[in-house]
Amino acid sequence: VQLQASGGGLVQAGDSLRLSCAASGRTFSGHVMGWFRQAPGKEREFVAYISWDGGLTAYADSVKGRFTISRDKFKKTVHLQMNSLKPEDTAVYYCAARLGLSRSGYDHWGQGTEVTVSS
Repeated sequence: VQLQASGGGLVQAGDSLRLSCAASGRTFSGHVMGWFRQAPGKEREFVAYISWDGGLTAYADSVKGRFTISRDKFKKTVHLQMNSLKPEDTAVYYCAARLGLSRSGYDHWGQGTEVTVSS
């Protein structure tokens, strides 16, 4: 599975952004897709995941109610809609894939897209 994240940028607090992750590869079928982020000087942290059929999702407490993960498995894309952005959401965001629902242990990673939220 190869992953390509896009959609990052510089926004103001309260604004919205939509990140996308395009997947390719014959082995994409059945994979759980997740979003992670790494802020400067901090460890990478889980943001959200979505099951293969889109029926199950999970979010970090810090983004619950503001971020929404979705996927179009036919187009092999996953999106992260980020609303009411805060300066503490500033980070490089990565999409990832794995088999099986989990907040860790992802096997495949994209290159990251940078999100900067100014106050």
